[in-house]
Amino acid sequence: MSKPLVIDPAWFSPGAAPKETVAHAEALIAKGRNAPDIWALGPREVRARRQQGETPFVIEPPSARAQTIEIDGPGGKLPLRIIAPARPAGAYLHIHSGGWTLGSADQDDPRLDRLADEAGLACVSVEYRLAPEFPYPAAPDDCEAAALWLVREAAPRFGVQRLAIGGESAGANLAAVTLLRLRDRHGLTPFSAANLTAGSFDLGLTPSARCSEKDRLILSTRDLRLFAAAYVQNGQSLADPDISPLYANLAGMPPALFTCGTRDPLIDDTLFMAARWTAAGRKAELSIWPGSAHVHTSLPEPNGAAANDRIVAFLKG
Repeated sequence: MSKPLVIDPAWFSPGAAPKETVAHAEALIAKGRNAPDIWALGPREVRARRQQGETPFVIEPPSARAQTIEIDGPGGKLPLRIIAPARPAGAYLHIHSGGWTLGSADQDDPRLDRLADEAGLACVSVEYRLAPEFPYPAAPDDCEAAALWLVREAAPRFGVQRLAIGGESAGANLAAVTLLRLRDRHGLTPFSAANLTAGSFDLGLTPSARCSEKDRLILSTRDLRLFAAAYVQNGQSLADPDISPLYANLAGMPPALFTCGTRDPLIDDTLFMAARWTAAGRKAELSIWPGSAHVHTSLPEPNGAAANDRIVAFLKG
């Protein structure tokens, strides 16, 4: 029997957050007050400004060993960015964040470099199509195609059998959806671990997501609603498990690590999804970080470093 899921009230206690984490969050809020409204700029302009380092989004150096290949995808050629050690012990399918509208497969190179070095994983990051130009189901279709490719190619290309999957925010959503699609459409449960960080699992919005408009700490209720509207454009129900995997039958899912900060609007998504994972008889671990913001694993604050340590240990197995 797996260990019971524990939610510790101390994580949410006043004063639980490190002083450096609190200071970093307040600096982000102050910076956000003076930032342009991304929804007035439009996704294309925001993407361009991100690449030029003109937004609060941290631009990190690309990996010197990364290579990009193309596979056949449902919308044409699908790029996959690969960062692999000389002798992999496993392979990790990574799906980047960005509200289904922003981001790219190279934005998490430093953390994928670390997984390659310390966990021995051949990391494959998916350059999935972005909304609003390519709304649902383009992104999950691409991720499904990438997962099926990795299932076929992990042994001949990397010499491994052990597979893991994960992502952050919208990427965690797509990772969960990909697991469900492989199970339901192909009868496959090939992944032995799921690393789900600050996931958006209910696009109809959980209570914490609905109550995050006052202080815009990276992500607000308005952002969440508008990201969902850009992604889901054709009248599909937001409660469809292929869109909001919180509503799915989670039988057969792999052991999962759920990571989130307590000041993340998606904290309830993490708590609820971990509970449902456990209720389906699957192993779930919570990694909750007092005072931390959305996807704090990519932020320069003390909880981010510690959370990444735990992710590496989890994926190393």
